[in-house]
Amino acid sequence: MSKFVDRLQSLSESSTAPIGFRASASESKGPALLLIAGLSGSQVKEARTAADVNADAGLILGRVPSAGTVKQMVEAAGDVPLGVFVKGISQEDTNKLVDSGCDFVVFDTKVAAAILHKEEIGKFLMIEPSLDQGLVRAINSLEVDGVFINTAGGEPFLTVEHLLTCRRFVELLEKPVMITLPSPVTSAELASLWRLGVDGVVAPSPQSIETLAELKKIIGELPRGARGRRAKVSVMLPRQGGVAPAEEDVEEEEI
Repeated sequence: MSKFVDRLQSLSESSTAPIGFRASASESKGPALLLIAGLSGSQVKEARTAADVNADAGLILGRVPSAGTVKQMVEAAGDVPLGVFVKGISQEDTNKLVDSGCDFVVFDTKVAAAILHKEEIGKFLMIEPSLDQGLVRAINSLEVDGVFINTAGGEPFLTVEHLLTCRRFVELLEKPVMITLPSPVTSAELASLWRLGVDGVVAPSPQSIETLAELKKIIGELPRGARGRRAKVSVMLPRQGGVAPAEEDVEEEEI
């Protein structure tokens, strides 16, 4: 199984504590959310940087390199699982990347559906913030391990709209949600993403080892254990003379 998928599953287990019970010591050891180092794929040393800061994964977001280069980057990354965004390449080239040893692949909705049946690697869908709500819900029925929200092409910094989008997708999806950061973020911004239920962040590429190390440090200072429950949606119940909302409070989380 994909090592990155394993890490996401461990994160999910540690962030969901039974009501009335405290998180165990083992649950508090894991990170609050996962740091994925964004890589351009142009230099093998990028993968070494991800390994040096002990990132939870590396993701090649630029032009897809050759299978040979990916193999070298996988070796350079060591225990850090390496993924590739396979947008715009053929099914044959995708197969070569899988054979090169990458741990997971990220793809958009235009890729051939055959990729969903590759069981030997992790599979993640890259979606746009504007994706229709009905299609977002439909992702729950796909054989994918999680979702990445693409922020490329928008504002070059984390916006309120990004936060609202993250919360919307977290509420609609039953799968892990990651976001590609448009720029390095502050501790307060990472805390907001954590409270919203985001499972991982992708640092933009390229980044220095110092910047990645600082992000790793900030994540290490975030609270551990269970996060707030998802918001409840009030249900409208019919009654004589009109429609009244059910007596169920709507829980709101601070952003």
